[in-house]
Amino acid sequence: MSQIKLTPTAAAAGNTPEIGELVEPTGEEIFGKIDSGVFRRLAGYVKPYSLLLVGALLAVSFYVLAQLTLPHLIRLSVDSMIGKPGSLGLKSILAIFLGVVTFNAAVSWLQEVGTALLAQRVIFDLRRAMFEHLQRISLSLMDRTHVGRIMSRLQGDVNALQEFFETSIAAIGDLILLVGIATVLIFVEWRLALLTLSLLPVLVLARALWLPYARKTFSRARDTSSTVNGALAENINGVRVVVGSLREAENLKGFFVKVTDNFNAQIAASKISQIMIPVVDIGTGIAMALGIVVGSRLGLTGYVDTGVMVAFMFYIQRLFDPIRTVSMQYTMLQRATAAAHRIFEVLDVPVSITDKVDAIDKEKLTPSIEFKNVSFGYKPGQTVLKNLSFKVEPKQVVALVGATGSGKTSIASLIQRFYDVTEGEVLVGGHDVRDLTSQTLSRNITVVLQEPFLFTGTVLENIRYASSWATREDIIRVAQAVKAHGFIQELENGYDTDIGQRGQSLSIGQRQLISFARALLADPQILILDEATASIDSFVEAEIQEALQILLQGRTSIIIAHRLATVRDADHIIVLRKGEILEQGSHHHLLGIDGYYATLFRKNFASFEDAEP
Repeated sequence: MSQIKLTPTAAAAGNTPEIGELVEPTGEEIFGKIDSGVFRRLAGYVKPYSLLLVGALLAVSFYVLAQLTLPHLIRLSVDSMIGKPGSLGLKSILAIFLGVVTFNAAVSWLQEVGTALLAQRVIFDLRRAMFEHLQRISLSLMDRTHVGRIMSRLQGDVNALQEFFETSIAAIGDLILLVGIATVLIFVEWRLALLTLSLLPVLVLARALWLPYARKTFSRARDTSSTVNGALAENINGVRVVVGSLREAENLKGFFVKVTDNFNAQIAASKISQIMIPVVDIGTGIAMALGIVVGSRLGLTGYVDTGVMVAFMFYIQRLFDPIRTVSMQYTMLQRATAAAHRIFEVLDVPVSITDKVDAIDKEKLTPSIEFKNVSFGYKPGQTVLKNLSFKVEPKQVVALVGATGSGKTSIASLIQRFYDVTEGEVLVGGHDVRDLTSQTLSRNITVVLQEPFLFTGTVLENIRYASSWATREDIIRVAQAVKAHGFIQELENGYDTDIGQRGQSLSIGQRQLISFARALLADPQILILDEATASIDSFVEAEIQEALQILLQGRTSIIIAHRLATVRDADHIIVLRKGEILEQGSHHHLLGIDGYYATLFRKNFASFEDAEP
C-alpha cells in the first residue's frame, strides 16, 4: 500500500495537495506522527451514526462490567464453599454467575454487531465520497496521476481504515478493562496490586525497545509487497507483449526474486510482530507467580482470605490480555492515521472545472463552435495551442489535421471543457463554455475516440450507455445504421452477450462500431470524431463510410485525423502544426494555394506523420 506525500515545495507553499504532485514514501513514513486533525475529520463521517456509536460504547461498557464481575463471583463461590460467615449460598451464586455469563455473551454480540455496522457505514460513505470526487476533478490532474495510486487509496487505504474501525471499539473496551482491573485490584488487596502493577513499566519499556525494529521490518514487508503487486499488474496488463517476446521464463525469474524477497520480509514481520505476545505472557506468568508466593504468605498470616487470593489470580490473568491487544492496536492506529491522511488528500484535490452558480442550462444549443484567440497548455509554461482563432458554422463538417502533437485533441478537449483555456474564449452555441453547465455540454456534444472504451456488461448496455431512455428497437436501429447489427447477431447471445472487461472478446473494429452506435443513439448536436477510424483496417473502414455519412448528417462535426484520405470530403479543413493554424480551407482550396497540405497530397503521403522529420 503506497503512501503519497506532498513535495517540499508544495507543502511549504501551503497549497492544496494535488495527486500529481505527490511522491512515493520512504519506509518510515507509515509510522509517522498520529495526526489528531485527521481523526477530527473522520469524526465528521461518524457523526451521522452517533446513536450507533453510543450503542456500541454502551455495549462494550456493559461487557467490561461483566468481565469485572465474574472473578468477584468466583471469590464469593469460594467463600461459600469454605463456609465463610455471611457468604451467599452456592446455588444463588451459581444462578447469578449464569445470568452474568449470559449477559456478557449478549452485550459482546451487540458490541460486535454495532461496531461492524458503524465501520461499514462510515467506510461506505468514504468510498462514495472518493468515487464522487474522482469523477469531478479535472482531467489535468488525472493526466499526471498513476491509476495504481488512486486504486491503492480506494482499496488498500480504505481497507486499512475499515480494519481500524472494526477493532477500535474493542480497543476502547480493553483500555476501560485495564483501568477497571487495576482499580479493583487496589481495592481487593492494595499490597498485591502494587506488586503486580510494578511490572507495567517493564512492559512499556519492552514496547519502546521493540517499536524501532518493528517499524523497519513492517516497512520492508510493505515495500516488498508493493513491488510484487506492481510486477504482477505490469505482467498481466502486458501479457500479449510478454508472450509475443518470449519473455515468460525471464519474467518468471525476476518475479521469483521479488516474491522471495517479499516472503522473507513477511516472515520477518510475522516473527517480530509476535514478540510482544510472549513478552506479555512472561509478564503474566511472573505476576501470577509473585501473587501466589506473596499472597500465600499473606494468607498464612491471616491478612488475605482464600477467596480474595483466587479472585486476585483471575484478575491478574485478565489484566495482561488488554495490555497485549492495546499494544498491537497502537500499530494499527498509526497505519489508520496514514491511510486516513491519504484518503483525505484525494478528497482535498481541488475541482477546478466547476459550473458557475448562474450557469446556463439548455436542452439544445445552436451547433456552432468558435475559438477566439485561444492559448492553452497542460502545464504552466508549456503552451500547446497558441492564439488560435477559427469558427465552425452549424451543420458544417470541419477537419482538424496535423501530425501528432499539433494540438488536434487539445482542441476537442477544450470544446467539451475537459480543461479551461489559458487565454481567450471557446464558444459553443454563442456561449462561452465556462458559462454553460456541464450537463448542457454533455447533452449537445458526443465524442468517438480512436481507442473505443467499452464497459463490462452486454452489447445492449454499452450502446445504451449515454441514452438510458432508449428502447431495444432504438438500439437495433442505430446498430443497423452503422453496420454493427450483423456481427452482433452472430454473437452467442446477440445484443445480450456479455462482452467482458473493456470488450476484449471483440475485435477493435467491432468495438469501434459499437461506439459509433452509442454516439448515433445519443443524437448529439455536435459530433467529434477523434481519429475514430485510425485503428480500423481498410476493409472495415470502407464498409462504415456510408454509416459515417449517416452519423454526420445534420450535425456540426469535428473530424480529427492525420490521414489525408479521411478528411478530403470535409467542408473545411484546418491544418495545424505545433499548436498554430498553418492554413485552412476546403480540400480544393488548399490544393489551389499550393501550400503544406497540397505538397503532402501531391507527394502521395498517406498521413502528416510521414512528412514530419
